[in-house]
Amino acid sequence: MAQLRTSLRVAQAIDVVLVLVFVLIGRSSHHEAITLPGTLVTLWPFLVGLVAGHLVMRAWRSPLRVWPTGVGIWVATVVVGMLLRVVSGQGIQLGFVIVATIVLGVFLVGWRALAIPIAGRRRRRR
Repeated sequence: MAQLRTSLRVAQAIDVVLVLVFVLIGRSSHHEAITLPGTLVTLWPFLVGLVAGHLVMRAWRSPLRVWPTGVGIWVATVVVGMLLRVVSGQGIQLGFVIVATIVLGVFLVGWRALAIPIAGRRRRRR
């Protein structure tokens, strides 16, 4: 049980860091200042989506699984994040939706796909 809790915390931390990296890359690629207030304005819709994804997918059960956990978290992060951007007046454009979907997919699903073989090797060594 303790290992599952550790895996969940690590998965949550990695997800948050990767969503933050996505936001920072986006802001810098659009020559927007990397300030705390500006970053938080861009970040919060996606963090809410990320939390929603973790809750809907019950990520605490299997936080490292690609399917359905990682894919569900990815979809929720994008969909909820985009909806909240629209509702909060931040707006979206098709190109942004496409790039966000791809980058967040690579980030949120990709690290899990890499973690599975690594975790398997560690288990075999023990």
